[in-house]
Amino acid sequence: MNKLTSFELNIDQQIAHLVMNRPDRLNALDMTVWRELDEVLHQLHQTNQARVLVISSTGKHFSAGMSLEAFGNSVSMDDQSAEGRAAIVDMLGGLQSTFTRLETLRIPVIVAIQGGCIGGAVDMVTACCLRYATADAFFCIQEINSGMVADVGTLQRLPKLIPMAVVKELAYTGRRLSAEKALQYGLVNEVLPDAVAALAAAMKAAEDIVSKPPVAIWGTKQALHYARDHSVEDSLKQMGWLQSGIWSNAHVGEAISAFQKKQAAQFPELAPLRSFKDVA
Repeated sequence: MNKLTSFELNIDQQIAHLVMNRPDRLNALDMTVWRELDEVLHQLHQTNQARVLVISSTGKHFSAGMSLEAFGNSVSMDDQSAEGRAAIVDMLGGLQSTFTRLETLRIPVIVAIQGGCIGGAVDMVTACCLRYATADAFFCIQEINSGMVADVGTLQRLPKLIPMAVVKELAYTGRRLSAEKALQYGLVNEVLPDAVAALAAAMKAAEDIVSKPPVAIWGTKQALHYARDHSVEDSLKQMGWLQSGIWSNAHVGEAISAFQKKQAAQFPELAPLRSFKDVA
């Protein structure tokens, strides 16, 4: 993997910790950030280096969202012809796919949010599994204030997390949603006093996840995301096929034995993935 300039990545005790590290720019999302995030997520998905990913940030705000400079330079969109406008679809699809990687990653993704989580940052965190926020955190669908429609996942994922009427209010008005309200609506798992406490809560959840069988965590994530978008009947059928594919008497026995002996259980890692491009 190339050297990261917008992030710091550390993997310790099977927890990957990815830190957005451009506080001087309010951790704005430009094309470098997008490319580096995509690369990190690809690496973590293909390998078994970590059992959980924690994302945090630096400075006063988690992220100010999409950099306006990116729109003026790297992501200029041609609205002068039908052909140019048609190309926007594929360009947006590429941007959307990076945040979708958070959702389809083989391991859970936890995010610690401080200060402002604005615009594209909302797209990012709604694709994560668990969200811990500071008391001063707020969420804003900034795109409407910039004369556009949020287009990288917020309008698709946020209604799955909080009431539709609240989503519409935020999306139509560009108002801020406080951490307290976000907790009431179920967007965040917990509100903590400050960034240190929020990250500690995220890390504690990560440690708990690391202690479970990786393949069972993988299966649980698959089942939950499938059930979110399908009927109960279809999801139960999917669950049957899923469980039949990953069931392990050995894992259950190890978990029970470790509990009785009051010691840490030992489980095998997920198998590394190989692309057809890697096969001779």
